[in-house]
Amino acid sequence: MADAKMLKFTALQQAYPAKRGVDERAQDFLEIARPYIVAKAEEQASRCSQCGIPFCQVHCPLHNNIPDWLKLTAEGRLEEAYELSAATSTMPEICGRICPQDRLCEGNCVIEKDFGSVTIGSVEKFITDTAWDNGWVKPVRIIADRSGQSVGIIGAGPAGLTAAELLRTKGYTVHVYDRHDRAGGLLTYGIPGFKLEKPVVMRRVQRLIDAGVVFHQSFEVGRDASLAELRERHDAILIATGVYAARQVDVPGAEGPNVLAALDYLTASNRASFGDTVADAAKFDASGKHVVVIGGGDTAMDCVRTAVRQGAASVKCLYRRDRANMPGSVREVSHAEEEGVEFVWLAAPAAISTVGVTATRMRLGQPGADGRRAPEAEPGSDFTAHADIVIKALGFDPEPLPALFGAPELSVTRWGTLRVDGQTMMSSLPGVFGAGDIVRGASLVVWAVRDGRDVTTQIHQYLRARAGAAAKAA
Repeated sequence: MADAKMLKFTALQQAYPAKRGVDERAQDFLEIARPYIVAKAEEQASRCSQCGIPFCQVHCPLHNNIPDWLKLTAEGRLEEAYELSAATSTMPEICGRICPQDRLCEGNCVIEKDFGSVTIGSVEKFITDTAWDNGWVKPVRIIADRSGQSVGIIGAGPAGLTAAELLRTKGYTVHVYDRHDRAGGLLTYGIPGFKLEKPVVMRRVQRLIDAGVVFHQSFEVGRDASLAELRERHDAILIATGVYAARQVDVPGAEGPNVLAALDYLTASNRASFGDTVADAAKFDASGKHVVVIGGGDTAMDCVRTAVRQGAASVKCLYRRDRANMPGSVREVSHAEEEGVEFVWLAAPAAISTVGVTATRMRLGQPGADGRRAPEAEPGSDFTAHADIVIKALGFDPEPLPALFGAPELSVTRWGTLRVDGQTMMSSLPGVFGAGDIVRGASLVVWAVRDGRDVTTQIHQYLRARAGAAAKAA
């Protein structure tokens, strides 16, 4: 017999947490959604159909036990729900905030078509925030003493932080090297506070510090130490740098004085929110200015919504395909439109000047190799979008790691990503592993967490074999 607290999707409507009003939220960088109250979280969790094949779990990169922790939430067993959620994810409250659930778990919920999906991400966020508030998030539990072996992790983003936690749990000495002055990578400096407030990230970092993970901030491999020197210091190395090289707009004027790279713009904004002094602050301030953002992904959405909060006079987003083919989150586009962003669909830049962006109207032609219809220019359709600031948000590529790290023997693919063995996740250098975007290319935070989890298993096996060989030799 079905649990009386579940399967209520036929009687209860889908209800996401209420959003703050547009006028209010456009004035600050706080998250736009109000938190669930307990009763509402329990109610929404009870809509889960407890289906025999949980496609939400199948389509979650972490394979989170979603139906089980939804059931526990519906029953008011929030601490148990949190513990089950945390069993497969090192940062469920972060994934609950920034995962594109509409493309992953919620988009594959079996009741989605007729009744609206279960609000999985919002419940995930709620139960973990509740756990932090109630002291249920315990210190990292170290299950063995393997401190005689150490791992150096290059990059303090989601893949690196996940591996740091799980390797520390296994008892290894863990050192994390990162170029920034705060850990978190794009979680800290790339994603705006209105999607992910920074104390949420910092408390995760502090938990690792309390567990004995050593962070080396403002540390650049190749400047402060070569990769070879780090290999001498540690028994294994994990490269989890992410991808930071901005893709360029190949049009005249693309390097003009009013043109900014998306990550530079977002980093400056996030630093200002921390209270840091920002070099060339006026250059990154959209207040009173007309802004055009080129691109259609989530980074472009972060930029347009940041410009709104900075008080821009107008904000336009130029994208060369139509709305249906936009790679960014549907929800983020909706949020941006609510906040006054104008989307100019089927428009591609032809030139950039101090006056603005000259763009060409596009039409969608035949599908390309990726199955997407390729944009084609409409002859004689050029127009100009006035802009004081133009932001390039076309995605990211890997930096040249062999040159940066002083390691020409480090093998990379033709795309510049780190080449690793598909089974062991080890690079061309023994004991040097790779995980996250630097291996798979620009992707989602949840996939970086998954990679951090998977590479921990591989590093652990490598270090155990190495320790066994040393013991046998002795």
